[in-house]
Amino acid sequence: MEGKPWFHILKNITFLTQVGLSVAAPLVLCIWGAVWLQSRFGLGGWVVLVGFVLGLGGAVSGFMGFVRYVNREASRRDRDGKS
Repeated sequence: MEGKPWFHILKNITFLTQVGLSVAAPLVLCIWGAVWLQSRFGLGGWVVLVGFVLGLGGAVSGFMGFVRYVNREASRRDRDGKS
């Protein structure tokens, strides 16, 4: 039973890492892809703006999915009577 608090700590650290990656990765990858397209094909600066908007949409979508998961788990714990 002594290992149980460590399990909760590691689980929470994992969740925080997941949130950080699910928010940062789409934004960084879309901007990087847009800059690559701009330099490779000589497109204008609007491509980076489109990449930013698409990345931001992906980041918000990932964050909202995480929030839905946390809310679902919290309601399940409340329903089961666990704390």
